Amino acid sequence: MAKSTKKDSYVAYVASYTSGSKDSYGIRIYDVDLEKGRMTEKEKVNITNSSYIALSHDRKTLYSITDAGVEAYHIEADGSLTILNKASINGMRGCYINMDQNDKFLVCAGYHDGKVTILRLNDDGSIGEITDEKFHKGLGTIAGRNHTPHVQCLKVTKDNKYLLAADLGMDRVNVYRFDTENGKISDIDVIHCDQESSPRHMQFSKDGRFLYVVFEQQCSINIYSYTEQNGLPSFEELQSVQNSEEQDTIGVASSALKFSDDYNYLVSSVAGENNAIIYSVDKETGLLTKKIELPVSGAYPKDVSLFPDNRHLVSLNQESNTMTFFNVDFDKNTLVMNGPELLVDRPNCIVFHKL
Repeated sequence: MAKSTKKDSYVAYVASYTSGSKDSYGIRIYDVDLEKGRMTEKEKVNITNSSYIALSHDRKTLYSITDAGVEAYHIEADGSLTILNKASINGMRGCYINMDQNDKFLVCAGYHDGKVTILRLNDDGSIGEITDEKFHKGLGTIAGRNHTPHVQCLKVTKDNKYLLAADLGMDRVNVYRFDTENGKISDIDVIHCDQESSPRHMQFSKDGRFLYVVFEQQCSINIYSYTEQNGLPSFEELQSVQNSEEQDTIGVASSALKFSDDYNYLVSSVAGENNAIIYSVDKETGLLTKKIELPVSGAYPKDVSLFPDNRHLVSLNQESNTMTFFNVDFDKNTLVMNGPELLVDRPNCIVFHKL
């Protein structure tokens, strides 16, 4: 009897801002056609200003930012979402959420109030009480951002020992020791970045040995090695690559930073130039090599992502209210537009989920 050749099925969750939009659907769910590199809308979720979404490590729960705090959704077998609960973060609207490696705590970044909030997660994926909250302090260098802290991104090291907080306003990454029994954080280190570089997003390599930080203003990506010595974290810069060839980066801004599913590629984007950049990753050394840098046919690519098969790419273009799709050819290092754009009001973040 012949073996089944059933192919993997995926949905994609797209988060967007609802302020100024004609509807209140902050999350859209799409069926993904891997062969064609396209997506078809199947469902919409009523939620305000879903500026960022994240999947739990066990792939059972989706978490979202919303005006009132954070929301948790159970992921059904067909990819649809059933709300579990809502929780306050005791502050201004967040901009980024993530989990510790064991899905015991939700960590939330506050751009507007410079705050890190830790919330306990229950066994069913629902959100519990706040276990810790910490405001960043100090004066930054960006006049347009009021010289104040802006926590933009949070990542927990793969060994679950430390929480990193990228502060776009302060040009630094704060490193906290993470007590994952009690959900408490304490200051332990700081990664100092170039003045007016604006660290925006971070990613760890699959094995956790390398940290990647994209800088919004500097339009670059820095790679750091991560080790622990005598109970203390150590981050050493290994490489810096430029996302833009412009000598003067005023008017351009790097945004996205996302690994392919197999961690062979790292994708970023540049607003202003409106390009997507794909790097190949040397998993042994952590170093990056630029493979593709081409326009996305949209304005302000807030997020870009390779499809799970690495043969297609989608760009979420916030200022043109579109998603654009491309065929990716790594032999020729090309992106070729794949069909018409899809209209989406102010898209911000995309996550693929295997059913």
